[in-house]
Amino acid sequence: MQGEFNLVLAQQRRGWNRSLVRGLVLLVIVGGCCFYVGLFDVKRLGEGIPSLASMVGDMFPPNFSQAKTWVKPLFDTLAMSIAGTAVAVLLSIPLGILAARNTSPHPVVYHAARAVLNGLRSIPELIMGIVFVAAVGFGALPGVLALGLHSIGMIAKFFAEAIEHADQAPVEAARAAGCSPLQVIFHGIVPQVLPQMADTAIYRWEYNFRASTVMGMVGAGGIGFELMGSLRLMQYREVSAILIVILAMVTLVDAFSSHLRSKFK
Repeated sequence: MQGEFNLVLAQQRRGWNRSLVRGLVLLVIVGGCCFYVGLFDVKRLGEGIPSLASMVGDMFPPNFSQAKTWVKPLFDTLAMSIAGTAVAVLLSIPLGILAARNTSPHPVVYHAARAVLNGLRSIPELIMGIVFVAAVGFGALPGVLALGLHSIGMIAKFFAEAIEHADQAPVEAARAAGCSPLQVIFHGIVPQVLPQMADTAIYRWEYNFRASTVMGMVGAGGIGFELMGSLRLMQYREVSAILIVILAMVTLVDAFSSHLRSKFK
C-alpha cells in the first residue's frame, strides 16, 4: 500500500516538474519576444512619454463643431458592419457544413473547405480593404467585401466546430427515420447548434463594427475616413471628439448585441 502511495506521489512530482519546465520555457519565449521588440527599452520609452503627453494635451478639449458632418459616416460604418456580417454568415453556413468532419461529403471536400477558411483568415481585413479599394473604388462597398470575406474564415470555422461537437443521438434518429443527408443536417444538427451560430454571428458583428472604423482609414468610407482626415491635418481636438463618438457607438453596439444574445439563450 505504501509503495502504491509513493508511486502516485512520484507521478505527481514528475507532472509538476514537467509543468514547471513548460512554464519556464514559455516565460523565456515571452520574455525574449518582449526584449526583441524593445519593450524593455526604458530609455526609448521614457523619451516617448513627453511626446505622448503633449499629443494628449493637444486633444483637449474635444472639438465637436463638425459633429453634424459625422452622422452619415457613422451610419456608413454601421451599415458596413451589418452588411459585411450578413454576407459572411450566409456564406459561412454552407462552408461550415463542408468544413465539418461529420457533415462533409468527402475528405477531399473537407480539406479543401478548411484550406479556403485558412486562406481567408490569413489575410487581414485591412489588406483586403486596400485590394478592394483598388478594385472597386472608394466608399463603403470595398469595406463590406473586405469585412465579409475575412469574417467568413472565422465564422465558418466556428460553425464547423459547433457542428462537429453536436450530439449524435438526434442525427442517428433522423437517419433511422429515413431522412436524406440534407434533412439530417437541418433536422438533426442545425437545431442543436443554432444558438452557438447566433452567438458567433453577433460577436462577429461587434468585431466588424470596430474593424469598419479602421477600414475607413484605407479609403473604405465611414467614420474612420473622417478620423484619418483629422489626423493628417493634425486637428487633434477633432480626433479626440471622433474617438469619443466611436467609443459611444461601440458601447451602444455592445449593449445591443448583449441584448440579442440573451434572446438566443
